Amino acid sequence: MPTPRAEPPNPLPTESHRARNIAESFGVDAARYDRSRPRYPDALIREILDASPGRDVLDVGIGTGIVARQFRAAGASVHGVEPDARMAEFARGGGFPVDTATFEKWEPRERRFDAVVAGQTWHWVDPDRGAEQAARILRPHGRLAVFWNVQTPPEPLRAEFADVYLRVLPDSPLARMAANSAGPQTHSQQVDKASDGIRRTNAFERPQFWEFDWEQRYSRAQWLDFAATSGIATNLPESVLAEVLSGLGAAIDRAGGHFTCAYRTVAVTAARL
Repeated sequence: MPTPRAEPPNPLPTESHRARNIAESFGVDAARYDRSRPRYPDALIREILDASPGRDVLDVGIGTGIVARQFRAAGASVHGVEPDARMAEFARGGGFPVDTATFEKWEPRERRFDAVVAGQTWHWVDPDRGAEQAARILRPHGRLAVFWNVQTPPEPLRAEFADVYLRVLPDSPLARMAANSAGPQTHSQQVDKASDGIRRTNAFERPQFWEFDWEQRYSRAQWLDFAATSGIATNLPESVLAEVLSGLGAAIDRAGGHFTCAYRTVAVTAARL
């Protein structure tokens, strides 16, 4: 069962959904993205499906199909929407029907779903227009569930990672995030924006907040693969990215070549009235 928590604090909103050059950059190396991005707790997938009226799922920002494969394995039928044509093609190769579009502009053509889900993608969607679109396409009592993985590397490795970003990319959002990383609070803005957008539609029940804690073991190569797929990294010149990865790799080498990263999956979910 998910662990309930209090509603998150209310920091200043961000406008990440307007950064289309980042939102649509992940397909630069879709295979690397697919192999390196962490999956999601099976308990989360089960909770979403158990709380939905059926098994027809729309995956917003399907990417390479990471979330979609987990829902399919749990017995769901999954349709995807993806703005990056390279990522959409990768997901189609995994057997999923995918429409290439932003979710806000996507035309459902009378299609309706039992659940609308978004794993690590809802911050690229306008929170108001996205929630309104979800309300239009969900069947009665259908469920909107948006969620993020938040990682916390162990100290002092986290601090060393932050030093690398601050040294190489001192003015980037990635450097600020790394320097201020505090576990689940890293995504508090996205969680708050999502819940506010859901409320403003007046089409959903009160949003619920779920959390799932877990861990993942990383080798040096695995973490560098993961680091190279962040939204900032995908837009870096090759020489700058190489400098970042070299610094991260050196820190992992000093830590023994591998480490265990703490994860918390945070979800905002609500049922259609």
